[in-house]
Amino acid sequence: METIFWLILFVVLLIIEIFTMGLTTVWFAGGALVAFVLAFAGLGLPVQIIVFLLASILLLVLTRPIAIQFFNKERQKTNADRLIGQKAVVLETIDTLHSTGRVEVNGMEWAAKVEDVTAVIEAGTVVSIEGIQGVKLIVKKEEA
Repeated sequence: METIFWLILFVVLLIIEIFTMGLTTVWFAGGALVAFVLAFAGLGLPVQIIVFLLASILLLVLTRPIAIQFFNKERQKTNADRLIGQKAVVLETIDTLHSTGRVEVNGMEWAAKVEDVTAVIEAGTVVSIEGIQGVKLIVKKEEA
């Protein structure tokens, strides 16, 4: 019965890893595989559980840093937070009071606004990105 449990746990953890690709459950899948072999060999459940935990932790500690370095070699941040601090060019005059304004940063166009609702920034101006609010970039005019 334990062999089936460990085999099912192994498969479930691998499926989770395949869908998330987060390098989180694969280490426990390895531990489940080791426990499966021990259960198949007839060792008791306490030994299986202890070895599952030890194998999972050892795999996590010893191989995760290497795997992250190998798999994340060319990965770039995809979240918008990486835009904060960058420069952008105003494409459409930014007037927060009238809800207008677009900027271009890294070849992409974004809606933009300024903190001071009375401020207006003309098209062609270089601005720095101060933050993000919803789907709009909060920008500030670059000091000359």
